[in-house]
Amino acid sequence: MSDNFFIEVNCQQKNHDGERICGDVFLSERVLGEERTIVVLSDGMGHGVKANVLATLTAKMALSFTKEHKEINKIAEIIMNTLPVCSVRQMSYSTFTIVDIEHGGATRILEYDNPECVVMRGNERFEPGWQCVILQSEVNAGKELRYCTFTPQKEDRIVIWGDGITQSGMGSEDYPFGWGLENAQDFVARLIKNEANISARKLSTKLVNMAYLNDGYHPKDDISAATIYFRQPRKLLICSGPPFEKENDSKLAKKFKEFEGKKVVCGATTGDIISRELGLEIEDSFEFTDPDLPPISFMEGADLVTEGILTLSKVTEILSKFSETSIPGKGPADQIITLILESDEIHFIIGTGINVAHQDPSLPVELEIRRTVIKRMANLLQDKFLKEVKLTFL
Repeated sequence: MSDNFFIEVNCQQKNHDGERICGDVFLSERVLGEERTIVVLSDGMGHGVKANVLATLTAKMALSFTKEHKEINKIAEIIMNTLPVCSVRQMSYSTFTIVDIEHGGATRILEYDNPECVVMRGNERFEPGWQCVILQSEVNAGKELRYCTFTPQKEDRIVIWGDGITQSGMGSEDYPFGWGLENAQDFVARLIKNEANISARKLSTKLVNMAYLNDGYHPKDDISAATIYFRQPRKLLICSGPPFEKENDSKLAKKFKEFEGKKVVCGATTGDIISRELGLEIEDSFEFTDPDLPPISFMEGADLVTEGILTLSKVTEILSKFSETSIPGKGPADQIITLILESDEIHFIIGTGINVAHQDPSLPVELEIRRTVIKRMANLLQDKFLKEVKLTFL
């Protein structure tokens, strides 16, 4: 990630009323080895399965061609030539917005027929200098795309959306012609003015919920909003496992104490080491909020203290199935998930000492060793959630 800031990306969606699948498709990827993040939102014609197929095809092509550094008009031409033609309207139709971010460098935005995205610098609208690109090929001659390039600063935000946002409420008393681009942009500015450090997830959620409300809770189109937020990274430390060498206990405690950010301790032995080294009390709770896991404990300086390997295994399992519509529960694993989702950089300190408790042959066979669980979780956090992950073994 850039030395200056972290790039938080989040998209929220609601399906067209009565549909089980969304006709808008959102994809994002950090391009390894290139220090780039690419974000794509595509809106397929209509709604339901057919729209989803069109949008998926468009989004995947947009992502792969952007990764290959193809020219913007080339990307647009290939996508439009590849999409199947609607038998009724005689047009291949799927709109798209592509955001290509070079970490620490320029950001490029390319839009075709999606409502114009809004770029915010702090709580003020920022004009990135849009240019119009007109396609020249025989098939797509005259079709227009918007394009801009600018260098983002810390606290900039880019909000991209489908017309399910701007056309929400259409036909209603309040918005006979739909909510409109200006109202949506003003709403974003108000949210940021009221809460300067509002996360990408929260901003996208509030936007989608507002459009949902405009439609009287029966969306007349798929509703999608994605936010890209350039900000100071929010850090989380997860400590688990006793160090291999006993003399490293003090090192573990020192790292825990000096870490600037939220802190989680997973494992009774790990908690005992930190509490002993730092002279802190651990207070156990007896409230079972998850039937699969022991209750949490409390220790000064830690935001959460849980059992170790079982809890981490459950966190990994939840993360693997997690979607934007998932709502974390109240158990220890769910509380870790909530902290992870609110953080950008996840630091793990993994003790490599053998924990005597895990040598019991009566423990379940599927109990994976700590390192395997955490490495699997780290891969999920990097690939699926675009988090920055750092592993330290002691």
